[in-house]
Amino acid sequence: MEQFSYYTPTKVIFGKGVQSQVGEVIRSYGYKKILLHYGSGSIKRSGLYDQIVASLNESGIEFVELGGVQPNPKLSLSRKAAQLCIDEQVEMILAVGGGSVLDSSKSAAAGAANRCDPWEFSSGARKLTKSLPVGAVLTISAAGSEMSNSCVITNEDGWLKRGFGSDLNRPIFALMNPELTYTVSKYQTACGITDIMMHTLERYFCMNGDVALTDRLAEGLLKSVIEAGSIAIENPEDYEARATLMWASSLSHNGLTGNGRDYMMRCHQIEHELSGMYDRIAHGAGLAVIFPAWAKYIYKNEKALPRFCQYATRVWGIETDFEHPERTALKGIEATENYFKSIGMPVRLSELDVDDSKLEEMAEKCTFFGKRVLKDYMPLDKKEIIDIYKLAL
Repeated sequence: MEQFSYYTPTKVIFGKGVQSQVGEVIRSYGYKKILLHYGSGSIKRSGLYDQIVASLNESGIEFVELGGVQPNPKLSLSRKAAQLCIDEQVEMILAVGGGSVLDSSKSAAAGAANRCDPWEFSSGARKLTKSLPVGAVLTISAAGSEMSNSCVITNEDGWLKRGFGSDLNRPIFALMNPELTYTVSKYQTACGITDIMMHTLERYFCMNGDVALTDRLAEGLLKSVIEAGSIAIENPEDYEARATLMWASSLSHNGLTGNGRDYMMRCHQIEHELSGMYDRIAHGAGLAVIFPAWAKYIYKNEKALPRFCQYATRVWGIETDFEHPERTALKGIEATENYFKSIGMPVRLSELDVDDSKLEEMAEKCTFFGKRVLKDYMPLDKKEIIDIYKLAL
């Protein structure tokens, strides 16, 4: 087990109706004026917006608002949000939505606190040393951004999708009511299930194998998500299934399943170029395509094979073939791919109407135009990344 530092400052308030506490929670921190940031307007159609506003008014919290966050959130809106925070002298940002709204809020919080372009942090030109606090009312189980240190934003100039990590990105609180996810479509629910699994799998397939406790935590989370995901797809209003997915979303990306590991979020990096280039593609759907291709490319590596076999056996219940362990590993990969199919996810680029015309450009962007090689069981440079994209076709 590697040395690690584990920091989880987010206060989680979980259960039915907790969104009505948002004003009281913000007031408990001493904040008096906030930015209310949200998406395309579904919170207004559902009545959640009115509940939030009523709670804020009751607690005497002044607010300005900015909607319009899109999936694969855009830098242009986070810039606008940052400037609004500066102009209105807000003290914190309340994100009402899912990972996209949270990432937009985190980006804006960084830009506002430092009175600079938020892209300076996403591009790596500047290190984050202060940020406005962000709180969350979660409406979809997926990205885990409500407890994570990451922020991912897309710059429309070049369609570069970039992330940066900082503990200052971690929200100070998250109000999580699984009932708010009942109206999430089956497709977006499936995208969320995939993202939760992938945040765990990216950490699980690590360089070092001596992480027994963390392995079991990850395997238990994966098995729970697989079961709850199938239930939620069939019965969107199954509270226990929705609750499992919502809590798993947080645990999959708050650092818990990565403790003691030497890992790299390589599938996420490869997928970022896909949904960055093709903005219509949901991040979870892209991951459902990239993971099987990456796994089939890498599983025979002598460092990777034991973990793929362990995954197949412990998570999917596949019997180990000791004479031909690669067969066990491949069955685990196929089981994952079949599960993605069963919940309505694509598993090939062709299903997303993506051909081979942009593969080289995506790979070039993924290497930061030749400035990085992805860490993995074997180094992934431009050639290897193109090969993975080709396997995904």
